[in-house]
Amino acid sequence: MVDAIGATTTQTTTASTSLGSAGTGADFETFLTMLTAQLQNQDPLNPMESTDFAVQLATFAGVEQQALGNQLLGQLVAQSGAGGIGGVADWIGKEARTTAPVHFGDTPLTLEVAPHALADSVTLITTTASGQEIMREEIGPGQGQIDWYGRDDMGNKLPDGLYGFRIESSRDGQTIGTGAVETYARVTEAQVGAQGTIIVLEGGATASVDQVTGLREAPDA
Repeated sequence: MVDAIGATTTQTTTASTSLGSAGTGADFETFLTMLTAQLQNQDPLNPMESTDFAVQLATFAGVEQQALGNQLLGQLVAQSGAGGIGGVADWIGKEARTTAPVHFGDTPLTLEVAPHALADSVTLITTTASGQEIMREEIGPGQGQIDWYGRDDMGNKLPDGLYGFRIESSRDGQTIGTGAVETYARVTEAQVGAQGTIIVLEGGATASVDQVTGLREAPDA
């Protein structure tokens, strides 16, 4: 009897520590404390009836489920705040500046390039959405926005699809820096999933919130 009570006490204390550290609430902590004290102080010659113990265990399970439910509710509330979908709802209709791949179709893309300050030559590298390099073109030094028309060396338009960009800065023929290129794309939707809050861009591209570095009004807004 003592061994069984001791084992139950150890398991209860462990559960109290792990769930309490997750912030499941004072009521749950109080319940565990009372149950543990009852187990420790019961009369060994007149132990708790098995039916009473079963009822208390059922109550324990119910309190545990309620506490975990409250924790999940708190997470959902947090997601709907500034760091979640509520914080990006007003992005819809605007253009987001992002390092994620974006869709290229019939209109040029606006790229924000920031090469190394000492570069005398800058190469724009176009990639697929998976990062595979498909084209290089010299764009000259200088920082700012450029319009990308998606033309290959023969002047033919690249197929519609998702593209990513990066730049390679050189000086005297030596590479001195590389970096991602930010691109503007219109935000059409915001979603919350297992990976957190993401935005859906025009053409079906997606980006996580931490891949967005700026916003601006859409030109035709």
